[in-house]
Amino acid sequence: MIGEIKKFLRDDGIIRISRSVKELGIKIKELERIYMVKTGESLCITKLSKILEMPEENIYVAIEASKTVESINEKIDEEGKELIETLAKEDDEQSKIIDKITILELIEKLNSRDKELINLRYFKDKTQAQVANILGISQVHVSRIEKRILRDFKSKLLAY
Repeated sequence: MIGEIKKFLRDDGIIRISRSVKELGIKIKELERIYMVKTGESLCITKLSKILEMPEENIYVAIEASKTVESINEKIDEEGKELIETLAKEDDEQSKIIDKITILELIEKLNSRDKELINLRYFKDKTQAQVANILGISQVHVSRIEKRILRDFKSKLLAY
């Protein structure tokens, strides 16, 4: 599951557009231009679909495919900030989301006592001594269990 999520977030490379979709996009732009000159209004997808006698989905695809591709080095503000700087932040956010999903999956696989220990230590900010009192075990035992869980998590995360 994690691999599929990573693949989905990562696969934003160059998209090949078929000739027929490109030609449809050109035809749509010309129809929109002519309609604007005649009526002063823009054509909606529904009208385009009726004029061209094709499903609205095809119209959407052609319109989206005909949009220009942005350069990652394109300046996006007055300060000279480039698009790539924004994308880097989005990649960081995507990595954080993937990490959270992975950790939650690992926690779900723990037995109830271990799950409670991790919940108390890392989500409720309890000390090992406080966790020991709540679970009715020694602080040393809490420490050993926690180390084992974290070691297991680390090895499983490295496997991803």
